[in-house]
Amino acid sequence: MTQMVRAAVQTGPRAIEMREFARPRVGADDGLLRVEANGICGSDIEIYRGHIGTNRDPFIPGHEPMGIIEELGERAAERWGVQVGDRVALEVIVPCRACHDCLSGRYQACRFRKYGHGVTGIDVEPSLWGGFAEYLYLSPNTVLHKIDKTLPVEIAAMYNPLGAGVRWAVDLGEVGLGDSLLVLGAGQRGLAAVIAAKAAGASQVFVTGLESDAHKLAAARELGADHTFVVDGDDPVDVAAAVHDLTDGRGVDVALEVTPMAAKPITDAMLATRHGGRVVLAGLKGHREIPITTDLIINRALTIKGAFGVDSTANKKAIALLESGRFPLEKLHTHTFGLDEVGVAIETLAGETDDKTAIHVSVHPSFA
Repeated sequence: MTQMVRAAVQTGPRAIEMREFARPRVGADDGLLRVEANGICGSDIEIYRGHIGTNRDPFIPGHEPMGIIEELGERAAERWGVQVGDRVALEVIVPCRACHDCLSGRYQACRFRKYGHGVTGIDVEPSLWGGFAEYLYLSPNTVLHKIDKTLPVEIAAMYNPLGAGVRWAVDLGEVGLGDSLLVLGAGQRGLAAVIAAKAAGASQVFVTGLESDAHKLAAARELGADHTFVVDGDDPVDVAAAVHDLTDGRGVDVALEVTPMAAKPITDAMLATRHGGRVVLAGLKGHREIPITTDLIINRALTIKGAFGVDSTANKKAIALLESGRFPLEKLHTHTFGLDEVGVAIETLAGETDDKTAIHVSVHPSFA
């Protein structure tokens, strides 16, 4: 049995180093995950750059871990309904499971949570809280979901972005049969929202992106998007005008804003949404002050919702979609990296390397 575990530790902005940690001992209430893969999302880029995140201590990043249960306590097996050898995906939040919010089903609001996957410092025993590691500690309050072991690892690793698409577009945005959706931002979660909306019966889906997102916009069309718009360059599209033109002046039922750090897409979302429609905000802006014209919200009777992460219900729906094989998700996975290449993997997704083709990028500890 391996006694030491290799992991990638972030020690500061753009600073990743490999370290070894003692393999955790498993008791009756916890377990150990052999990490197969950890997907990288846009927030990983901003955390890597130091733009967002509050953890100033060294930590193991990676908040989209999935893999095989290597060790499992007896009570943990009964509580989670899993056994050694099962493939599972983890949620970021590790709630207390005992407070009012947790018992009311609002565990994402838990004020007493102490840990989180990919965000907890290595000073918190047993250190292995993030997915950029060979093994990850399964604490007693971990929230996990089983995934079909026959799925390719790269596809299974998409559970989190697809879960975001489901929650943000369908659960929060309430996109349903015959509805129209505007997705501002063509990253993984924007593309996942296209999948979720089409699976829910959306009649029209529009997606915006930059000139550099041409490959992502092409993927959006393959996944079912009806129209895509390029919003920069020499001839940028006026998003609101284009959407109103294509919806006979009505506007979309729902707009989902998922762009990182940009302010204008928020206004575009409100202008493009019909009277009485819904706008879901999910793109983090690094705590920047973003000007918003509140008269737009009032005069258009808009409902504005903030999207915080992915919850258990959305994860279950997303995993069911993954397992259904309904959508060509293999078209989204573009890059696989090993544990020693975490920094390069993040920079590749960010478009900071010579390779500008990234859509879904994952780190696989066993990949060499």
